[in-house]
Amino acid sequence: MNFTAHPARSGHAPPTETRARPASRARAPFKIVSWNLLRRTGAAVDDVAALVAREKPDLLLMQEATRAIGFLLDRIGGHYAWAPLPGRIHGLAMWSPKPWPAPPRVITLPSGALVHRVCQILDLGDFGVANVHLSHGQMLNRRQLRRIVGELPPRAAVLGDYNIVGPALIPGFRDVGPRQPTHAMVEVLPLRLDRCLARGLICHEHAVLPRGRSDHRPIVVHLGPAPEAHAPGRFKGMAAAVARLRRGDGSAGRVRRDPPG
Repeated sequence: MNFTAHPARSGHAPPTETRARPASRARAPFKIVSWNLLRRTGAAVDDVAALVAREKPDLLLMQEATRAIGFLLDRIGGHYAWAPLPGRIHGLAMWSPKPWPAPPRVITLPSGALVHRVCQILDLGDFGVANVHLSHGQMLNRRQLRRIVGELPPRAAVLGDYNIVGPALIPGFRDVGPRQPTHAMVEVLPLRLDRCLARGLICHEHAVLPRGRSDHRPIVVHLGPAPEAHAPGRFKGMAAAVARLRRGDGSAGRVRRDPPG
C-alpha cells in the first residue's frame, strides 16, 4: 500500500520564461539523501527534520520508516509517500520539498522466507530513482536488484540499504556513491551497506553523514545527467544505424572485408 501526500494544485502553468532559458545553461545537480532510520528505536521525526534542515536535499529516501514518520509533513511540509512492507510496521518512504511529476510507484520484489520486500520508484522526468531495502540473502538481494532495474528508465539511480557484501554486479550500472562504511555489524564489523548505483548519471559529489540515533549512517549524492556520448541509448542508436546499413546492400560488411589500399 502506498500512502502519498498529494500537493495542492494552483491551476496556473509554470512561467514561460523558465522554458526560454538557453539550452547551454547547466542544471544544478540533484541532491539525494538516503537513510535507514532503524524502526521504533532509531531516528524519529525530530531527527529527520533536523537532517532536512541541515542538508536541504531535493529528495530524501528513508528505509525502516514507521507510520509515525509521516508526521514529518506537520513539521516541515513538503510531499511524502510511505510504502510499508507487507505485514510489517515499517517500510520505505520518500520526502521532497517540491511536488513530484507523479506519485512514486510501488513494485513487489522476490521475497525471502520471512520478510516480503517492496521498492519505491519515482520518475523525476530527467531520470528515475528507486528507493530500496533489500534482503540479507546475497543471491536473493541481487535477484531483487535485477527486478528493480527492469522497471527503470534509461537514466536512473538505485539508492538505499542494499544489505549486499561485495559488488552488486548489475550490468550498465556503476557504483557512484561514497565508499566509506555505513553500518557496523554488532558494533564490530564495518560494512558499506548503503549505496547508490546509477546508469546514465554522473555523481558530482558524495558523502557519508553522521549516523545520529540510527545504526546506519545516511549517504548523500549529487546526481546529474551524463553527457550524451555516455548516456544509455546512445550506443543502441549507433548499433541500430549499423544494422540498417547491413540490411541495405551490405556495403558496411564489404568495407570491412576489402584489403587495405
